[in-house]
Formats: sequence, structure tokens, C-alpha cells
Amino acid sequence: MKTRKLGALTVSAQGLGCMGMSEFYAGQDEAESVATIHRALELGVTFLDTADMYGVGKNEELVGRAIKGKRDSFTIATKFGNMRGPNGEFLGINGKPEYVKACCEASLKRLGIDVIDLYYQHRVDANVPIEETVGAMAGLVKAGKVRHLGLSEAASKTIERAHAVHPIAALQTEYSLWSRDVESDILPTVRRLGIGFVPYSPLGRGFLTGRFLSPESFDTTDYRRNSPRFQAGNFEKNKALLGELEAMAQRLKLTPAQLALAWVMAQGDDIVPIPGTKRRRYLEENAAAAAVPLKPDDVSTLSAMFPVGAASGERYAPASMTSLNR
Repeated sequence: MKTRKLGALTVSAQGLGCMGMSEFYAGQDEAESVATIHRALELGVTFLDTADMYGVGKNEELVGRAIKGKRDSFTIATKFGNMRGPNGEFLGINGKPEYVKACCEASLKRLGIDVIDLYYQHRVDANVPIEETVGAMAGLVKAGKVRHLGLSEAASKTIERAHAVHPIAALQTEYSLWSRDVESDILPTVRRLGIGFVPYSPLGRGFLTGRFLSPESFDTTDYRRNSPRFQAGNFEKNKALLGELEAMAQRLKLTPAQLALAWVMAQGDDIVPIPGTKRRRYLEENAAAAAVPLKPDDVSTLSAMFPVGAASGERYAPASMTSLNR
């Protein structure tokens, strides 16, 4: 596995999203999840992504157990800002300086580490100036508790204001063949500022793997059941996009997931996708995509297959869409 740069931070060219190991997707298995993180290290996938809201802290605890005794071999990224209650209820977004500091201390404890390599604001608080939030985050860097700062799903103007307070190493936002909105404004902004880009859900929450045949493919506990793009009507329209991807993958002797990931990685050396999985076999499949040398014609063909706006349905339910691009 090669490395790439996110601002001044060097990470593995592909990361591992750990969210599904604890929540949102069905089929959690802690032993397999820990084994997946250990296998990631063997494959050179050492950039781990978690957040305090995943499993209401349980995901950070799981990652902490998995990296114990191996901490220096990993680059650990986590996030704050989405508040949740003791029963998992969502309580809103908080970017107040005192909350930033409290969240960092709690994450360090759950992860069992002394310093967070990359600390993101998970969502921008519309009621707190970004300068105040990033100022508090910068204080954590000065205190030696955090090494690099990041933002997630922030608007271009917000990114610029944040970067003026303290260098931002990475912006994390959804990006894949069926979510390409960032190409018009966000990507040009972060590149102009020298900020790296971390696409989450680079496989469209698993849709681009071609493994799901209908909305009923998902367990009743799987949050994709309520995601607009996976609901009846939209699902069928989106599934029609997969035929050409699957045919091209077969021609190139790849899986659809590998081809979709290779396309994301071909968009620039400043892009580090974090496909999520909780199983070793999918981790191995995804990691292999980092070595796929797509030809420029292949990249162009894929881009034409999935033009901007091709997906049917919003990325999130309406209530969640309001917290994006602030």
C-alpha cells in the first residue's frame, strides 16, 4: 500500500472506515471487526476512521481495543460535533469551544491513546462561528492532544475561514461515482488551499458493489432502509446504472467495488478514500483496488457512465440534508 498526503499528514493511500463495526449497518461482530483492523495493518491500510457518535462511543472503544499494543502503526482519525443521548437519540450539532475540549478528552480515553492524529469537526454548527470552533481545535494541537485538524461536509467559504485560523489537513465529504457534487466547488477549494480530501462512502454505502438486489436486501435494523436512494422507486432507477459498471469490471477482471474505488483514487493523489467494512474479505477486496492502474480512457468511460446528478434520491433523509454544506 502506497502513501498519500493530507496536508502535512502522510497516510496510507486507502483508509478503513470503522463506523459499520458498531452501528447503522446490520451484522456486527466484534471479533471479526478487530480481526479486520489487524488484517488492515498487514495490508498496509493503517489510516483508521471513527467518530464519537458511532455506537455512541462504542466504535472508538472497539478501535482502541484493536490497536492496543500497535498504536504507533496506525493513523487514527476521529470526529466530534454530533451530539447523541444515552439511548442513541440525536440531540443536534455542537461546535462550542468547551464542548470541543470535552469531546477530545472523552475520545482519547475511549481510544486509549495520548494523541489523536486527525481530529475532525463532524458537522458544522450553524450557531457557532467556525473561527471559535477551530480556535478551540487549534488549542488542542498546541496542548499536544491532537496533531492535525479536519472538517467534514463543510462549505467552501467555511473551509476558507477555518483554514485561516489553523491549517486544515483534510476535508471529509461523501464522494463516489454516484455522489460527485464536490467536483464543482469543494474539490477546487481544498486543492487551492493545499487541503487533502477524504471521500467517505466511496462505494455508495455498498450500492456500487452490486450485492444488493432490492430494498428488501437490507435487514430491518439497517439504516439504509430509510435512505432515499435505497427506497423503492429510487432503488430501481439506481440499480439500472449498475449494469455497465458490472460489465466493465468483468472485462477488466475486477469486481464492481474495485473498479468504483479505483475511479475515486484516480481522481488525484490528494484523495484518500475510506471504504468501510467490518469483514476481512471485503477489506482485502477493497485494498486491492489501490493497485489498479486505470487507463485515462477507463476513467473517462466511468465518469460518463455516472454523470453528476445521475443518482435518484438525496444522499440523506431531509432532516439530515440540512446539516450538510454549511
